[in-house]
Amino acid sequence: MSQDIFVVVEHLREQVADISHVMLAGARQLSGSTGGKVMAVLLGQNTQGLANSLAADGVLYVDHPSLAEFTSDAYQLALAGLIQERSPRAVIFGHSSIGMDIASGLSAKLGFPVVSSCRNFTADGKFVSQICGGKIMAEGELPAPTALVTMVPGGYKAEEGNQPPAVETIAAPALDNLRISIKQYIEPDTSDVDISKEAVLVSVGRGIQNKDNIELATELAEALGCAVSASRPVVDQGWMPTTRLVGKSGKRVKPKIYLALGISGAPEHVEGMSDSQVIIAVNTDSNAPIYNIAKYGTTVDMFDLLPVLTDKVKQAK
Repeated sequence: MSQDIFVVVEHLREQVADISHVMLAGARQLSGSTGGKVMAVLLGQNTQGLANSLAADGVLYVDHPSLAEFTSDAYQLALAGLIQERSPRAVIFGHSSIGMDIASGLSAKLGFPVVSSCRNFTADGKFVSQICGGKIMAEGELPAPTALVTMVPGGYKAEEGNQPPAVETIAAPALDNLRISIKQYIEPDTSDVDISKEAVLVSVGRGIQNKDNIELATELAEALGCAVSASRPVVDQGWMPTTRLVGKSGKRVKPKIYLALGISGAPEHVEGMSDSQVIIAVNTDSNAPIYNIAKYGTTVDMFDLLPVLTDKVKQAK
């Protein structure tokens, strides 16, 4: 059994996903306890150039037309033989729709256990996972011989490699007669404001209670000269359009200031905003997971705070 740590790189449209850099940072810490190398696993077609930004000791690159776009069965077939052959100590996936799809399928196929929602690793190689929406942290030993791990953002900052790692090209297995293929990408509406380019965001969550209360956040955002964004529950209710959604199924944002109003901090939301420079949380629940990543916070009722804060901003201008 090898002591290497494999990181399965997520990428789309010739861009490496931020969660991939977070996973590589976590793998670097884990490899310090195992004594192995950090090996990025890059699947695709004509995507070897993406390896240049990966902070890994090496890259295992599999090139095949069936890997040009992500499909679960193609990725599972390509990874299964590689994992069995190399026997890494752990294989890290993003805790995303892609990563969870691959990890669960490989677990059933290979019989390896899955450690889900891992936030970080300890100095002695234990995993720390978020459960109950991030309110409880569970710590344990990584199962042997090979553990499959899905990682959430928040425990590490994304980092990029300083120099291109060595790339080893791996022959793809037979990838014929796949059940699923990508026919078309349907692009979202781009007529609305692009929240990923905003320097300041006022973001509302379930705590806003109803659609009418969003006006309070809008007034503050107008005073600040910024946009309003939202978490999944607000968009699911139809109170804001999907173009304002922050999180795993929405936009990834990196504003200078992210004001989170009534947002609990579920992993799916944190994945989209954890790289904000300054996170300010307003939530009456002092145990809300959002406080794990916030630099500043208050448990005051937002409905008492927002009118006063808006007036103060207008006076300051």
